[in-house]
Amino acid sequence: MTPTSILILIAAYFVVLILISYFTGKEDSNAAFFKANKSAPWYLVAFGMIGASLSGVTFISVPGAIETKQFGYLQVVFGYFFGYLIIAYVLLPLYYKLNLTSIYTYLRDRFGSTSYKTGSIAFLISRTVGAAFRLFLVAKVLQLLVFDLFDIPFAITVVITIALIWLYTFKGGIKTIIFTDTLQTLFMLISVVVTIIFLASALDFNSIGDVISYTKESHLSKVFFFENSKDPQYFWKSFLSGIFITITMTGLDQDMMQKNLTCKSLKDAQKNMISFSIVLIFVNILFLVLGLMLTEYAAQNGITATKDDLFPTIAMLPEIGIITSAFFLLGLIAAAYSSADSALTSLTTSFCYDILDIENKPEASKKGIRKKTHVGFSVVLVFVIILFDLIFKDVSVIWELFKAAGYTYGPLLGLFAFGLFTKYQIKDKLVWVIAIVSPIVSYILNLYSKELFNGYEIGFEILIINGLLMFIGLLLLKKKS
Repeated sequence: MTPTSILILIAAYFVVLILISYFTGKEDSNAAFFKANKSAPWYLVAFGMIGASLSGVTFISVPGAIETKQFGYLQVVFGYFFGYLIIAYVLLPLYYKLNLTSIYTYLRDRFGSTSYKTGSIAFLISRTVGAAFRLFLVAKVLQLLVFDLFDIPFAITVVITIALIWLYTFKGGIKTIIFTDTLQTLFMLISVVVTIIFLASALDFNSIGDVISYTKESHLSKVFFFENSKDPQYFWKSFLSGIFITITMTGLDQDMMQKNLTCKSLKDAQKNMISFSIVLIFVNILFLVLGLMLTEYAAQNGITATKDDLFPTIAMLPEIGIITSAFFLLGLIAAAYSSADSALTSLTTSFCYDILDIENKPEASKKGIRKKTHVGFSVVLVFVIILFDLIFKDVSVIWELFKAAGYTYGPLLGLFAFGLFTKYQIKDKLVWVIAIVSPIVSYILNLYSKELFNGYEIGFEILIINGLLMFIGLLLLKKKS
């Protein structure tokens, strides 16, 4: 595809999103922006959450990591499933019972104002970092494929990327996102299937059975790693980490829970969560098979691209064909924006409710506060993505994303676990100290884990360690009865 045709494709795609925004955002109210008037169909929420959960990071990094990680990521995905069960039957009933808009309001009611603000700030940092990581990856791909050819600086690419998100979310918010995410998830899945079909033909596979047989026989399709407990991919480390990653990055995350809280009832929200968690397993398997086929195609054709460059490089080759290339771009953009748009909305929601206390502001000023906050976080994302461009070069972004999540979501995990599983009251004003100390100690433990633990290398379980340290710290703050 030529750069001009790529720009036309991107423009056409966003015209569709803006049209959806026009029809769904006619009610420019805070109730529609924050909670979609609690009228969203659960099946639309579930389908759209697939795209929001996977994002452009999964779209690029999971297939690109096959050569070094094999199918080990699936161990984490199996952990996801059990994490979603905990969310459906422990956290969602709590959120619906309290009729929350921001889930961090629970911390205020349970512990006090400082815990509430601490939890919210932990989310704001976590989601800003996570959304920036995801958009950074996609912006880099678009820069390589299009904007470099027009000598457009990366900073301008980022500004355009964020401006487009703001454009179709500034009115409808979560109400618009439920519909745009559905469309974007569809594009993403079609893109993966179309690419697999092309690769199957190029690799002389004549049927689905050939693809399955090849996958089973490949040494790169190894899923379970039980041999070495010191290996970061050791099964129990990956599986348990998957559970806790899900609980924190979905169940304790305003972004993902805001979608669930738009459902009409708790029962609908639980149906959404369970159906979504089952489908997500098969979708991730699809991405891993795609990665395996991309790796094989690269080996057969002398393509040297690896990691996050593998999928984009192959998808844009002339011999791939314009249809496959077009669907790749649609899938990439859809995967990125389905997570980024909801992140921008949830950051706006959390800041308005948890930091600015919008509920207690004069009615006439509420809409203005929301709109200014929305613009403010758009600007913040621009600066953070540009910062990442200066820091991260040759990395597989999904693994960096999970590392970052381990430090930023750990305090949230500890706070909510302490609130749910103990009856203690704590010295609320000191909670922020523990929330700073626990990630720092976790980082030191991770940095020197081999020396401290006889060669043991910490992986995704840094999140569990961080949460446990936060929990222990809160025990030290408990009030005497």
